[in-house]
Amino acid sequence: MDLVARIVEIFRLDLMAQLALATLLGGAIGLERELGGKPAGLRTNILICLGAVLYTSLSIDIAGDRADPGRVAAQIVTGVGFIGAGTILHARGAVVGLTSAATIWVVAAIGVALGARHYLEAIGATLFVVAVLQGLGRAEQLIARHTTRSRITVHARPDPSPLEDLETVVGRTGLEVVQVAQRRENVDLVLDYEFLGPKRLHDQVMIALLHHPAVRTVSRGE
Repeated sequence: MDLVARIVEIFRLDLMAQLALATLLGGAIGLERELGGKPAGLRTNILICLGAVLYTSLSIDIAGDRADPGRVAAQIVTGVGFIGAGTILHARGAVVGLTSAATIWVVAAIGVALGARHYLEAIGATLFVVAVLQGLGRAEQLIARHTTRSRITVHARPDPSPLEDLETVVGRTGLEVVQVAQRRENVDLVLDYEFLGPKRLHDQVMIALLHHPAVRTVSRGE
């Protein structure tokens, strides 16, 4: 037993086991995000979980009884906040990426739990996160079937053509574009959109389009 304990201490097998578990748990969450085509996918979540484990475990060993290792966890939260902010996109009135940012934040917490040797809590949290992302994602799809449909007409300056920019603005709101038609009316490029989605997103897309420099007017069709 003394020999086994000595081998574990020399090769830091306990830390290696934590890192292996972090790869599995972070990978499980990252795989769900990757399959969904989200910005923070498999590699991002694994690396965040690994980093949180390393910082937490090493800080506990280094600090010992001389300092509060909890301060490192607080700094991890701050650092992950910057990464999460990078996944959030502001599209002139619409905000996307909040779920990815929240997922990164929770994955870091799972890494801290592993580094502090709270293995059951980390595994349980991972199961809950995957259940929320998968289960509630399907629930949102069911709710989306009962969403509203609207038509919006956009008058825009034709040169340079703003079509691609406007498609990007619309895409970031999360609305489903049922159909879009374009025509020329006097000197304007007129785009007729038909959207499907939650009512709040219909209001957001109108605000986002109105803020585009090439857009003259936005009106809601009957």
